[in-house]
Amino acid sequence: MKGLIFFGILIALILVVLVRNIRVVQQAKAVVVERLGAYSATWGVGLHIKIPFIERIAKTVSLKEQVADFPPQPVITEDNVTMQIDTVVYFQITDPKLFTYGIEQPLVAIENLSATTLRNIIGDLELDQCLTSRDVINTKMRSILDDATDPWGIKVNRVELKNILPPKEIQNAMEKQMKAERERREAILQAEGKKRAAILEAEGEKESAILRADAKKQQQILEAQGEAEAILTVQKATAEGIRIMNEASPSQAVIQLRSLEAFTAAADGKATKIIIPSEIASVAGLAKGLVETVKD
Repeated sequence: MKGLIFFGILIALILVVLVRNIRVVQQAKAVVVERLGAYSATWGVGLHIKIPFIERIAKTVSLKEQVADFPPQPVITEDNVTMQIDTVVYFQITDPKLFTYGIEQPLVAIENLSATTLRNIIGDLELDQCLTSRDVINTKMRSILDDATDPWGIKVNRVELKNILPPKEIQNAMEKQMKAERERREAILQAEGKKRAAILEAEGEKESAILRADAKKQQQILEAQGEAEAILTVQKATAEGIRIMNEASPSQAVIQLRSLEAFTAAADGKATKIIIPSEIASVAGLAKGLVETVKD
């Protein structure tokens, strides 16, 4: 009976030990296993059984991309301006074995390496370059950190400068400079607006003058055309009258009478002295005699 109890307890202990040594590795995880104190294997996703009392799990590593936000670091530019710059490093563990055995406290090592790298890069730049060359600084830091952390099984994907904080007096001077620049741009825009308005006004006056000149020109042309047409009409009428008279073969007396009428029209009651040819005078006497005869 005691033997059965002992055997049952032994079986239960074996089952407990087996269950406790079964490991399920989740997605985006890796497990570093040591056997008798030495590296044995790296377990990936799936079910694994650890040999009791011989193997042990040295480290469980996350393979996801991680973010390390480091506190601001004092740096000095080439023109001796002290600034506070904090960085954000995005990294990913690519080799769990190197990450486990490559270096002690990898995050601390990355933070210190980021600080020294940042000081070296900023030390070769002036303040204005630091404020306008973030992409250049980020690219240089990522390249240097990636090369340095490669033996630790870490890949640096991206480095970002989160904040660049110059001294307070520098900030005040920059704000004044920006305000002056905005005022200068405003003055330029106003001047350009006034210039444009003056140009448009001058162009409008020019076009108005041209239109007035064209209108006057057209008026003069039309008046000249009207006068020419009137003269032509009179000439045509005169020519037509002469033609009709020629066709009628008028006598000498009729011609002289017409001449008298023409002189009468020329005088129009305003002339004080008119010299009449003798031929027309005789016709005038004849006409007067005829009038008197008719009256009698």
